[in-house]
Amino acid sequence: MTTQPFQAEVRQLLDIVIHSLYTDREIFVRELVSNASDALEKLRHHQLTGAEVYQPDAATEISLTTDEENNTLTLIDTGIGLTRAELIENLGTIAHSGTRAFLDAIKENGGSTSGLIGKFGVGFYSVFMAAQEVKVFTHSYQPDAEPLVWSSDGATGYTIDDAPGQARGCRIVITLKEDAAEFAKPDRLRGILEKYSNFVPFPILLNGERVNTVEALWLKNKNEVTPEQYTEFYRFAGHAWDEPRFHLHFSADAPIQINALLFVPTENQEKWGVGQTEPGVALYCRRVLIDPKPQDFLPEWLRFLRGVVDSEDLPLNISRESMQDSALVRKLGDVIVRRLIKQLETEGAENAEKYEAFYRDFSRFIKEGIASDNRNRDLLPKLLRYESSLNDAGKLTSLPDYVTRMKEGQTEIYYQIAPNRSSIEGGPYLEAFKARDLEVLFLFEPLDDYVMTALREFDGRKFVSVDRAQIKLDDLPDATQPKGESLAEADTASLCTWLKETLGEGVSEVTTSSRLIDSPVLALQDEGAASPQFRQMMRAMNQEAPGVKVKLEINPRHPLIRNLSAAHAANPDLAKLVATQLLDNALLSAGLLDDPRDMVRRVNDIMAAALHK
Repeated sequence: MTTQPFQAEVRQLLDIVIHSLYTDREIFVRELVSNASDALEKLRHHQLTGAEVYQPDAATEISLTTDEENNTLTLIDTGIGLTRAELIENLGTIAHSGTRAFLDAIKENGGSTSGLIGKFGVGFYSVFMAAQEVKVFTHSYQPDAEPLVWSSDGATGYTIDDAPGQARGCRIVITLKEDAAEFAKPDRLRGILEKYSNFVPFPILLNGERVNTVEALWLKNKNEVTPEQYTEFYRFAGHAWDEPRFHLHFSADAPIQINALLFVPTENQEKWGVGQTEPGVALYCRRVLIDPKPQDFLPEWLRFLRGVVDSEDLPLNISRESMQDSALVRKLGDVIVRRLIKQLETEGAENAEKYEAFYRDFSRFIKEGIASDNRNRDLLPKLLRYESSLNDAGKLTSLPDYVTRMKEGQTEIYYQIAPNRSSIEGGPYLEAFKARDLEVLFLFEPLDDYVMTALREFDGRKFVSVDRAQIKLDDLPDATQPKGESLAEADTASLCTWLKETLGEGVSEVTTSSRLIDSPVLALQDEGAASPQFRQMMRAMNQEAPGVKVKLEINPRHPLIRNLSAAHAANPDLAKLVATQLLDNALLSAGLLDDPRDMVRRVNDIMAAALHK
């Protein structure tokens, strides 16, 4: 028997591992299974190179057995095993990595272990978080190796003794602490194995029953995976019941090694009012779960995504519980985001109907990304879809398609935000653009206001809302000139002056309009003024919205304007009521009328005056 006490610095190291390094006791199961998987991989490599192997016909598997009565947990692998020298120098790789160097590195980090990424393999010693004693029975794959048992309480030291009859690999017998009895319960162990080790490439048996039954599809060639397998994996990995709408399956070696299998669900759970969806892309390192819901890996707008990302390059901290190099993690996230956006672009081009169905359910996420994701904002506009004045109701168009239809010399992309299509088509703003055959995009959600503000332009063309005063439009062709007799120029100027005096501070100026065809008036805001959607948001937050001041344009050909010109001198009281009503009508069409109560009373007064005649 070989007895070796732990040196003071080793005891210090073990104290750190057991009490400070890991945040969750259950991690030790993952670490032991990972070590067992590594041992089996190494054995497979030796067999492929033709090395002579002890007990070559032994099944390559990992087996766990629980014993609640004796409060023990046993883990067996048939892997490469350990020699006496390896037991002394490499068990847990602490001595191999250098105990003193490890402790010195902690001091350099001010007592923190967070910067010791990948430098020291201490996974095995995590077992002492739950164990009062550990025995490692082992036999190396080398035919002439001796069977041994390594024993330790994780505090005073360790012993190495002969273990006659030990099979190839390792059999780890863990006597659990009283407060760790949960790890001798089969259901608890099954939950841990399914959480962290479900995709280990070797069979994992728990009390004789296989636990890891789902394949790591992300590591297979996508040509070898059937649609049914994708669906089954999606439901398992995403805890979902629907079918995946799209999937993205790819591998890459640069700028970082990565294997990924991602899914876009059919159902958007958030639209049912169940609250914000949690991130659903899990991070793995060599098939072992590192983080089921990593924060700051993918941008928040991609929280609807489900699936797995596996990378051997993940910069893990010493305990493998979290990622350390945030720049490299962001680079990994960037690869995922760009691949997904490209995939959605391709779907939109090759299967427009299927993509539009996705867009109607998930457009809010894309728009949220444009408003909030500075890193990827420029990649997202091609995914947007909108109705437009040149298409039938319900038919969507993309920004690239809009650009191909722009008129010669047109430098701006025109849009209007309103609750629905009928509000736009029944309002005054579209008239000028329809008459000139200029396409206008129809935007129906308040969030679209933030999208346009964030984007500002697409393909070098500036986004411009049709209610902005600064828009300059070409003269109408003769064939589309509005019909009807116009007020005389002097009468028009007089009416504009009177309207400005009558309407007061709410109007910056009153002019004739080159935009109006069938409507009497419209209200225009200067560029930079608060949009109706922004004002609505302010009111929803119980904050006072900015004051409204508009430019009022009138249509001197409209009968109501011609009659108002005559009435403002002959019947000034009624004319004032009509003028104020016209302003409120214009504000209502613009979405800028905050309180309609005065408008209702005024309409009653106008009707009373009309009936009195």
